[in-house]
Amino acid sequence: MSYSIEALRPEDWPQVRAIYVEGISTGTATFETDVPDWDEWDRSHLPHSRLMARTDEGQLAGWAALSPVSDRCAYGGVAEVSVYVGAASRGQGLGKALLDALVRESEAAGVWTLQAGMFAQNPASIALHENCGFRVVGVRERLGALRGVWHDVVLMERRSPTVGAD
Repeated sequence: MSYSIEALRPEDWPQVRAIYVEGISTGTATFETDVPDWDEWDRSHLPHSRLMARTDEGQLAGWAALSPVSDRCAYGGVAEVSVYVGAASRGQGLGKALLDALVRESEAAGVWTLQAGMFAQNPASIALHENCGFRVVGVRERLGALRGVWHDVVLMERRSPTVGAD
């Protein structure tokens, strides 16, 4: 598959939303059950480091973005990762391309730690993050229930070797 990684724009929201819906429908990507509207999504994500992968045919194949973990200034360089790849594009290296690009964008914006939480039942996402330099820092047992099923969440992080390094 041939694609380009570009900045995510508000006008791409319908395709971003469709991929988000696909992720929600797997039951192993997020505790969310509904996709917010654009304004809510926009407010809950950092204004930088919003990426999408577009195929040569112009279709959106995946997206990645960062959310703040806290509004406390001490956590200003710590962000939560979201990476979603459309069902038709999974298993082709697109997730790695998006996450690698997101790491570069985050470091350019001064982010020193990226964190990600994924269901223990999502080994593909865990492997993706490991392949992009994340490490497991723990497992949060039975963190939440989705549709009546409790899920363990694997907490992973990546510390930048350049941003904030003394």
